Parts: sequence; C-alpha cells; structure tokens
Amino acid sequence: MEEHYIVQVQSQVQGLVDDLKAVFTHAGLAGEAAEYKLLTQSFLYKFLNDKFLYEALNIDESYDYQGLLNLSEEDYDWFLDDIGTKTAHLKPEQLIESLHRQQNQADFAEIFEQTLNQIAIDNNAIFSVHTDGGTDIRLFDQRLITDTISDTSKRNEVAASIINLLARVKFDQQIFSQGFDFFSTLFEYMIKDYNKDGGGKYAEYYTPHSVAKIIAAILVGNDQPSNVKIYDPSAGSGTLLMNLAIQIGTDRTSVYSQDISQKSSNLLRLNLILNGLQHSIHNIVQGNTILNNRHVEKMDYIVSNPPFKLDFSEWRDQVESLPNSSERFFAGVPKIPNKKKESMAIYQLFIQHIIHSLKEDGQAAIVLPTGFITAQSGIDKKIRQHLVDEKMLAGVVSMPSNIFATTGTNVSILFIDKKNKGDVVLIDASNLGTKVKEGKNQKTVLSPDEENQIIQTFIQKEVVEDFSVKVSYEEIKDKNYSLSAGQYFDIKIDYVDISPEEFEEKMQGYQDRLASLFAQSHELEKEIAEQLRRVRYE
Repeated sequence: MEEHYIVQVQSQVQGLVDDLKAVFTHAGLAGEAAEYKLLTQSFLYKFLNDKFLYEALNIDESYDYQGLLNLSEEDYDWFLDDIGTKTAHLKPEQLIESLHRQQNQADFAEIFEQTLNQIAIDNNAIFSVHTDGGTDIRLFDQRLITDTISDTSKRNEVAASIINLLARVKFDQQIFSQGFDFFSTLFEYMIKDYNKDGGGKYAEYYTPHSVAKIIAAILVGNDQPSNVKIYDPSAGSGTLLMNLAIQIGTDRTSVYSQDISQKSSNLLRLNLILNGLQHSIHNIVQGNTILNNRHVEKMDYIVSNPPFKLDFSEWRDQVESLPNSSERFFAGVPKIPNKKKESMAIYQLFIQHIIHSLKEDGQAAIVLPTGFITAQSGIDKKIRQHLVDEKMLAGVVSMPSNIFATTGTNVSILFIDKKNKGDVVLIDASNLGTKVKEGKNQKTVLSPDEENQIIQTFIQKEVVEDFSVKVSYEEIKDKNYSLSAGQYFDIKIDYVDISPEEFEEKMQGYQDRLASLFAQSHELEKEIAEQLRRVRYE
C-alpha cells in the first residue's frame, strides 16, 4: 500500500472514530467510561465484520455478503471450518449489512445488542479474556446499549447512528495485510482521549512508543528467537507486548499477560485482534498479579511498566503470607509508610515477581523510577545487589525527563539477562530528545535517530563519552551497586597553557584567599571560646 494511500485510509478510519464520539457526546456520554466502552466495542464489531468478509473472499471470490447469504447451512459450516481462528465467526444475520437493513424497527436497540451478545457467545472459546477467578469476559457486553444509555428514548437513535456509521465506512481489504505500525496508529488514535490527565482515568494504559520500541529492539538484539513466551504482569493496553511480539514475529511467540483492570484487559484484547495475535487472547488474565498470579510458568521474555505508586495497604500483609512469598519476594515486601499510603513502592514487588518468573536464560525489561538505580538502602538496593551478585544484569538506560507526558517522574529502563556473565552497559540518555507540549503537559520526544543511537549503543556495548559506559560486575560492587552511568564517567581535566607571570598571579590570588579564610576561622575560634567561658551551670 503506497504511503499516501495509507494516510488516506487512516484518515478515513479516524474520521469514523470521531463520528462515533460525536454520537456518544450527543447522547450525553462525553468523557465517561460508557463512551469508552461503546467506542471500543463498536470499533471492534466493525473490524471483526470487515475482517470476516475479507477472509471469506480469500477462501472463495464468490463469498461476498450476498454469496454468504446464499450458502446452505451445511456449506456455511464448512466455510467456517476453513476460516478457523483467523477471525471471529459471524453468521449472515450478524453482519453489519444485515443489521443496517433493520435500523428502522421499533426495537432496533434490542436487536443490535442481542446480535453483539450472540457473537460474544458464539466466539467465547477463543476470544474471551479470563479473570483470576476463572470468569470469562466476553467480546461484547450482554446489555451494551441498555446499560450505557440510561435515557430509553435515545437507545434506538444511538444504535441506529452506530450501525449507519459502521455501514457507511468500508475498510479497504488492503488494510488487513498491513502490519503493526498501521494498526497501532489507529489504536492510539481511538483511545487517545482516555490517556490524558484531564479526563484520564485511563492514562496508565499508555506507554510511549519510543520506550516500547527501545525495549523490544534491545531485548531481541541480533537474536532470532522462535516458539517463545512473552509476558507482561502489568500489561495495560499492551503497548510493550505488541512491540516485542512484532519484533520477534507474531507467528513465533505466545503472549501472556495479567492486569488488575478489566478496561485495560479489554483494550489489550482489541490490540491483539488488530495485530493478528488472537491466538494469545486466552492467555490474557484480568486480576491482581501479586496476590493471584495466574501465570506460574517461567517466561522467555518479560516486559513491564509497573505502577510506581499505589496504595496496597489493604492487602500488603497477604503478600507476606503467600505460600512462596520469601522465595518470590526475596528482598522483602515494602512497609506501609506513616503518611501517603499511595506512595508505597509497589514497583518493588513487580521487579521481584519478574525475576522470579524468568526462565534460567530469560530476559526482561522494566520501566522504573530512576531513584531505583542509586538508592543506598532498602529493598531497591537489595534487588540491585541480587542482580549483580547473581550476574543477571544486562544494563540500564536512563531516559530524558518527561518521556511520559502524564508524570514528571524520571524513569530508567532496567534490562535483565540471566545469560549475561560479562560486561554491563549503562547509558545516560537524559540529554536527548526535544521538549514539546502535549495538552497541559510538557513531553520529551525522541527522534528516530536518537532511538537508534540508544539501541545500537546498548546492543554493541559501545563506550561513548558522557553517554555510555561498559562496566564489570566487580566495578558495580565497588561503586556500592550504583547503576547510574554518570558515576562511571571519567573525570576530565582540562590543561591550559599559561605564562610564568600568569601562574604566579593565580597562585598569589589563591594564597590571599586562603589567608583570608584562615583569618576568619581564627576569629570564629576566639568567639566560640569566649562564648564557652560564659556558660554557667544553673
């Protein structure tokens, strides 16, 4: 697909998203969770419908909408067998065109939501997300319109508006052959209004693409892994997982995830479907990773942007009482602070969980507050000491400030590699990037060249003045387990040629200054002694 055509199609799909949002705003849902739900599920229905028709035509050129209607029940079953798991299975009456023909019926809202409900039931085995308690979260809500549109007089209008918009826009068949970059752009556009601090209950779902790209490229490096398990214990909408899966190859990896938020798990499912990873949907778990870890198998690759601060005081003691707590959380469970319970360093639990979940030759990348790499006491230092003493550290990249527009916290990326028994790479990328405004926030954006500079420097273990160092595990121990690149940079001494007269002048100035300081010191000594003589016991 030519570049201008890609832009054209992206603009068309983004227009659909904008039009859907306008419908929901008119219904009084702007910015609410209900709007998010209607938008994502409407878009998902549209994508599954058009993907189904695309796969049908790939099987037989006569299998357009009318051709499918003409198939006998037996032939239709054979046709669904041919489609397999490439996309969700739909019946002719569940296609958008069939619903569009019924939009004027008095009970259309009910017809619409019952259709989506039946699609969810029919595809439950492959497309459901599971909770840590074993409950299925289906493709579509059972009462999507009823539960989101409280005004009964507007339900038919909203349902009809949705189906009209979905029928009007035709996803060009060529877009289904496009890769990750195409669909990630659409995905981000679709949920961008839910990733802002202003209306942004959903900001935690979004990891900047620059961070995700750097992580994926460094983790895979020059390797060509296959048949691997990749995992994110705090997955959000799956940006880190998507980038890593594409870097490895979607046909060579199985995706595993867990996240406490049902909304983020639904977004991750949509992301998997858009990017041809539906074979991994059954590995998505919605639940508390720390308390109810549902992926006990060891993983080849782990990526995570865990919560930095979160109040888990209500279940903190339960963590200590877990059967394998001392093994899994070897450095300890964070104490409850006297003030600001929300500042509890929950990321410390996720780092330990990730180390515990890695295979013996596994690798991981974790986004952490930069304070982690230099802390001189507590759990943070114990974790660093473990990584160094057990020789399972690949390196650290300290990112520019405000790389996340939604937080001012400086972040670093910790890379773990259980195979690395040699040198460790430490990079200080804090001076890279360009400052831009994103809404009310300032954000630092890395250029492609800067991203590549970080990636190649790390992979090649290059030493670049004031940017990167290559250090041994022994050197890190000598620096009290600090992982800050700046502490290993060479101290530069500038030599300047001066005449004997200039040298004498400078030395005289230093001597005069020193004499003045000595004199001040002497006066202070006399004053202190005089004050002490006046002290009396009362």
